[in-house]
Amino acid sequence: MASLQLVPIQKKTEVPPELWLEAAVLPCVLSVDVPLRQFTVRDLLQLEPGSVVESKNVNGADVPVLVNTRLIGWAEFEVMGHRLAIRVTELA
Repeated sequence: MASLQLVPIQKKTEVPPELWLEAAVLPCVLSVDVPLRQFTVRDLLQLEPGSVVESKNVNGADVPVLVNTRLIGWAEFEVMGHRLAIRVTELA
């Protein structure tokens, strides 16, 4: 019969700052999920600069922000000059 062995709980270890510097340059994919109403492949192929697309989100509602497919928080859209930006409002 096998005997059980108790394993002590390991404390959280501090990550040395130099390891964070190495990780800071790793590539990642940032995405914002915006559900669209009745959006088809034809609509996608007809997109042009300045096109307006109707979303299912209520105006001003936060949208999920993902990094490498993992949810990291929520954001709202904001216009910065001639660009559309997101402002992170809450971290997951």
